Amino acid sequence: MMQVTETLNSGLKREIKVVVPASDMEAKLQERLSNAKDKVRINGFRPGKVPVQHLRKMYGKSFMAEVVNEILADTRAILSDRGEKAATQPEIKMTEDEKEAEKILAGGADFEFEMAYEVIPEIAIQDPAGIKVTRQVYDVADDEIEQQVKRVAESARSYEPKDGAAADGDRVTIDYVGKIDGTAFDGGAGKDQPLVLGSKEFIPGFEDQLVGTKAGDEKQITVTFPETYGAPHLAGKEATFDVTVKEVASAGALEINDETAKSLGLESLERLREVVKGQIESQYGQMTRQKVKRELLDALDASYKFEAPSKLVEAEFNNIWTQVNRDLTAAGRTFEDEETTEDEARTEYQRLAERRVRLGLVLAEIGEKAGVKVSDEELQRALFEMVRRYPADQQQQVFEFYRSNANALTTLRAPLFEEKVVDHLLGQIAVTDKKVTKEELMADDAETAEDAKPAKKKAKKSKDAE
Repeated sequence: MMQVTETLNSGLKREIKVVVPASDMEAKLQERLSNAKDKVRINGFRPGKVPVQHLRKMYGKSFMAEVVNEILADTRAILSDRGEKAATQPEIKMTEDEKEAEKILAGGADFEFEMAYEVIPEIAIQDPAGIKVTRQVYDVADDEIEQQVKRVAESARSYEPKDGAAADGDRVTIDYVGKIDGTAFDGGAGKDQPLVLGSKEFIPGFEDQLVGTKAGDEKQITVTFPETYGAPHLAGKEATFDVTVKEVASAGALEINDETAKSLGLESLERLREVVKGQIESQYGQMTRQKVKRELLDALDASYKFEAPSKLVEAEFNNIWTQVNRDLTAAGRTFEDEETTEDEARTEYQRLAERRVRLGLVLAEIGEKAGVKVSDEELQRALFEMVRRYPADQQQQVFEFYRSNANALTTLRAPLFEEKVVDHLLGQIAVTDKKVTKEELMADDAETAEDAKPAKKKAKKSKDAE
């Protein structure tokens, strides 16, 4: 009979000593030898007639090693008998003495090992009925829909080649090569690139210098990349572009009618308006959802105060800290540039990690008690949506990786489960809708962005949006 003795009980930390008597180890070994007797083929013996002692001589140690691994792999059962759940995989310690190990494998000694782990604390679920949140709702104005319809229609506008100089609103087709200090840089070249002057698709100053050019012109343009440019090796740098203008074309009349909608693959202008309205409402709806979820999580954070397992907090902090430093490096910035110091940021992100772990445990407990499940169909849909974000030639490889990797699938399941628990809670708490302007809805958008990407400005004031 396995003997379990607790040697440490401090906060969430536990250490136990487990002893499996040699007699139990022997019984498990005999069971394996018996099962193998009819399957093993050994020269000189008829099938099923190999003596157990001969099998033991040949395979005893390897079979006993399998018994040991089987016991160590089933630590969850040991904890379950104690009514505990480990926050992370327990640390196992056992003898490193070769003679002692040989004796165990030979069945001549008890198998002893120690387990060190942190338990997931018991969480008493509170009635959420007292939680009150305000859901900010923005009704999309008709003129905003029309402006977007106009922008969409612009993409279907026709252009006719023209003689003469390019003017604002004309489309030029260009070849270009970008250089910094006379050396071409990656991503700085293009061929037969259409560019509508005034569209602000290119960096500031680029399009302005093409006004007045004609087909066949060669022109060198000098511009400075913005300090906030996405590619750190280009941000703030002065660059020259050798440009060849291959065609100048003037825009036809901007028509917004059924024919325009049909050229975009829709049956009518009315349907185009519906699609545009749906897209805009979906974008604002995501903001509404994000903000009401934030309020809910803030309320839960205020209601549930308990010690979070340090190993989980450490892992979460390391994830955040790695991303923070990666973002800062990519942007070529420092903590001082973000109006904080490394020590202040570390303290704040430690607090953020603790909050995320605590809220994660609370949501997991609420979801489990409520019977919230993520179906295989929902997981499959999330997998397909994630795979579609990759280039076509990588999609099959990514799909197979997730399908064959349980840990990777867990990273997809966790956010789905969380959103379903949030939906469950929103159906139980007091939610008051409040009509707001677009500016009010987007007022905290910068702060929310900080939560998702912690290396943004004023990092020391960031909160968790997840």
